[in-house]
Amino acid sequence: MKVEARIFDLVTGFCFFIAIVYGVTTYFWSGFGVEPVGLVALILTGGLALIAGSYMRFVSRRIEARPEDREDAEISDGAGELGFFSPGSYWPIALAGSAAFAGLSLAFFHIWMIVVAGALILLTVGGLVFEYHTGPHDE
Repeated sequence: MKVEARIFDLVTGFCFFIAIVYGVTTYFWSGFGVEPVGLVALILTGGLALIAGSYMRFVSRRIEARPEDREDAEISDGAGELGFFSPGSYWPIALAGSAAFAGLSLAFFHIWMIVVAGALILLTVGGLVFEYHTGPHDE
C-alpha cells in the first residue's frame, strides 16, 4: 500500500500548492480579495488526501509487502485468487437506488425523505455486507 500512499501524498502536495497559488492570484487579480470558497475547497481536498494517504501508510506498515510495493517483483508474483466476488448479487443495485433516493431527498430537502433514505442506505449496506454471512458454526 506504499504506492497508494505515495499517490495520495502527491495529491496532497498538489492541492496545498494550488491552494497557495489560488489564494495569491485571487488576492491580487480579483479586486475583491481572496476568494474564500475555492481556497477552502482546495485546502479541504488536500486535507482529505492527507487523511487517506496517512491511513494507507499506517496500514502498509502492518501488512506484508505486496508485489506492487516491491521493486524486484515479477508479474507472476501477483497471480492467484484475488478474493470472492458475488456473481449475481442485487444488493449493489439496491444500494445505488437508495443513494439516488438520498441525493434526490437532499436536493428537495424533505426531511421525511432524508430519514427514509438514511434507513434505506443502512438497510442496503447491511444486506450487501452480510449477504453471505451464515452465522457462528456450532459443532
